[in-house]
Amino acid sequence: MANEFKKIALLASGNLIPGHPDLREDSFELEEEMGKLVPAFAAHGMELVLVNWRDAAARAQEFDAVLPLLVWDYFENNEEAFFSAMAKVCQKSELFNRFDVLQWNANKSYLEELGHRGAAIIPAVTVDKVSEARVLRAMDKFGTDKVVIKPDVGGGAWRQVLYTRGAAFPSADKLPPNGALIQPFLKSVKEEGEYSFLYFGGGFSHGLVKRAKEGDYRIQSIYGGREEAYIPTTAERAQARSVLDVLDFTPLYARVDFLRGDDDRLLLIELEMIEPYLYLPFADGEGAENKGAQKLAKVLAKKLGI
Repeated sequence: MANEFKKIALLASGNLIPGHPDLREDSFELEEEMGKLVPAFAAHGMELVLVNWRDAAARAQEFDAVLPLLVWDYFENNEEAFFSAMAKVCQKSELFNRFDVLQWNANKSYLEELGHRGAAIIPAVTVDKVSEARVLRAMDKFGTDKVVIKPDVGGGAWRQVLYTRGAAFPSADKLPPNGALIQPFLKSVKEEGEYSFLYFGGGFSHGLVKRAKEGDYRIQSIYGGREEAYIPTTAERAQARSVLDVLDFTPLYARVDFLRGDDDRLLLIELEMIEPYLYLPFADGEGAENKGAQKLAKVLAKKLGI
């Protein structure tokens, strides 16, 4: 029976995989996700196998589908190697989300494109290299004295800086190494938190709110952030849906992240379609009974003809 299962590769950064000599602080999130996805996928006729993304090109033919959900270091100066690997993977197996979607979603300039299509986004100035003069001009444009400077290819607050006018300008090793987005700082990230709504196959799964620890603005667990379950209102669900509706495709998985603007509207901070943490503990059920894991497994199984 087991050999009739479809084999699915779940790609991860090497430093997330048990046994790595320099294991990431948030590696527990891999264990948490695998604990729900593995049994849920098995219940839908799929065997989920953890694979280092650097081995994916050589092993892709072993798998019926490949999911890069845990490649949490691809943007740490590994972007070229990652996309080279994924280009080979999609020649030998089904890659979800699609290769062109991953490429498009990697650079945060996609946010501007979504804004032009009608999504409510946080305004941003895009630069090919950060300088103090460019940051000050962006502050003048936004009419603010505090901005967030983030890499145009990045995640997890890597090489991201919160800068206040008049403070010492950060050194180059703290700033984004190449292109960057400069955005006005929204106080709601500290006061209210960041909202995440998870969608599988275009259908809503679950929601949560992520809050930073006292004195910080970063909501990731490695910076002391914490999460709480959150049931979005009808209006908030509609707003998240409207973001997905401007796409000309339906992603297998997507996480829609919002901050509340000063005008009380939810503004898109990120549409994660490469390696979003799925926050499955905030969907009902444990193990194979987890509703979020079941929803993802079901839509993938349908795509694979199971």
